[in-house]
Amino acid sequence: MVFYPPPWVPKLPFDSVTIGEFMRNEIYGRYPVAKSRNPFTCGLTGKTFTLAQSWERSDLVAKALSKIMGWEPNADSPWDKVIAIFSFNTIDYIGVTHAIHRLNGICTPANVAYSDEELAYQLRSSGAKAIFTCSPVLETALKAAKAVGIPQDKIFLMELPNQSHTKKPGFKTLEDLIELGRTVPDLEPLRWIKGQGARQVAYLCYSSGTSGLPKAVMISHCNVIANTMQLRIFEDVGRKKFGVETQVTLGLLPLSHIYGLTVVGHVAIWRGDEVIVLPKFDLNEYLQTIERFKINYLPVVPPIVIRMLSNQDLLKKYDLSSVRLLFTGAAPLGKETAEDLLRVFPNWHVGQGYGLTESAPVVCSSSEHDIVQGTSGSLLPGIRVKVIDFDGKEITEYGKPGELLVQSPSVTLGYLNNEKATAETFIWDEDGRWLRTGDEVIVTKSPQGYEHITIVDRLKELIKVKGHQVAPAELEAHLLTHPYVDDCAVIAIPDERDGEVPKAFVVTPPSLAAQKREEEIASEIVRHVQKHKAHYKWLKGGVEFLDVIPKSPSGKILRRLLRDREKEARRAKGAKL
Repeated sequence: MVFYPPPWVPKLPFDSVTIGEFMRNEIYGRYPVAKSRNPFTCGLTGKTFTLAQSWERSDLVAKALSKIMGWEPNADSPWDKVIAIFSFNTIDYIGVTHAIHRLNGICTPANVAYSDEELAYQLRSSGAKAIFTCSPVLETALKAAKAVGIPQDKIFLMELPNQSHTKKPGFKTLEDLIELGRTVPDLEPLRWIKGQGARQVAYLCYSSGTSGLPKAVMISHCNVIANTMQLRIFEDVGRKKFGVETQVTLGLLPLSHIYGLTVVGHVAIWRGDEVIVLPKFDLNEYLQTIERFKINYLPVVPPIVIRMLSNQDLLKKYDLSSVRLLFTGAAPLGKETAEDLLRVFPNWHVGQGYGLTESAPVVCSSSEHDIVQGTSGSLLPGIRVKVIDFDGKEITEYGKPGELLVQSPSVTLGYLNNEKATAETFIWDEDGRWLRTGDEVIVTKSPQGYEHITIVDRLKELIKVKGHQVAPAELEAHLLTHPYVDDCAVIAIPDERDGEVPKAFVVTPPSLAAQKREEEIASEIVRHVQKHKAHYKWLKGGVEFLDVIPKSPSGKILRRLLRDREKEARRAKGAKL
């Protein structure tokens, strides 16, 4: 049975234009410019720009890039004009991505937690020709750029709050580009043909996947436009019930991640909201910012909710009464955790959503007028889904688990240079093209009679660390390069601070097992990961030694058995499961 959005969800209007044009032009449905708030404001300094100023800055950056890179909007392939952004959040981050699009280029946002090796992989894979970065991660960017042959004069610095005085000799800053843009002739208009927005890649975002290295997800202009419209139309029903026109939104989610890129970077601005930008999470700064700017909407990840609940005495020191809605994504928020938060803030609405990089991103979401704790809400307009059991048959009843398949105009184009993975994830049947999510769900009905989706388990085995995704297979491949690792498996274990963290089960070669104590070997393995991988991939769950890794007859790691083993061990210790 195919499931559809509830009847209260309006139908989806749609068009095909560049993201930048869509975001600026009221004819496509954006909130009236004259009534919109300033789009981005720095949560640390209060620095802000009007919509007109933000658009001008983006246009000037595009002109400067045209001069420096020798690119014209209607010449050459978009694949010859790929630029990476490796930076903490800034008030100009989204504007820079639109500047790249203005040249008919492609933006590839990179996780600021990456090591130089991980960043180099993304730069090489995407074919990036330049990098926008910032001072705190400049050394990492320089090492990665050197590894792939990007010259120093193609590395530009985004200016973080309170760091504008730290200009580095030999590097152009964003402000330098803006001043250069004022001296460059206007760019010719983009000449797009009908339907180009549905085919042309706007962003290359890297998904952890389930095996090997991260895969580059090709996200088209229309994918972002569609999800922006879907969320705005969906959320308007709940917002109007509570008399909300525009609001103040927290901009803490990394804009390099599809969740932040779309939900904060585009949806909030298109509906006329103001985004208060923070470069990274610090609990005190987070609370101070909510109080100072009277923030109404908090899009966060579950570990932040856990941090709040663990510091309730600190919460009492701040006025958080402006908050109406806290919304989580990137990982499921447990029903008990949500209810604990509501006991502290009974006037808040606490909702959550579900999506993937491959669906760019949101598939379903809680509406403020129909929240059921523990579920990920209802389908957005223009989306339909199927639930398939483990024999490949469609599930037609409520409450029965199966894998979620998704159809949506936001479902992306596939993986760059990876036909095998694309064919496995984006499948066809008599009903069209579907995204196999790899997530196990059930469909139930809310007390109001509307269908809700609940995530039961992650069939893809991804580990969600503080909003980041970690593929066990990637860590396993790296562990196998250590001489004391003969075989291994990595699973997620619960962590009060980070939500989940990786734990490794390791088999040591018999010839080496007696040479060192297990504690020494474990320490070496942990350092081996710390040296080469981003911090959220570190083995904070520890290393446990086994005689053999449990596997199926086909050789697939039976992680469920390892998870059961871990649960039993934690239960015996009285630890939280």
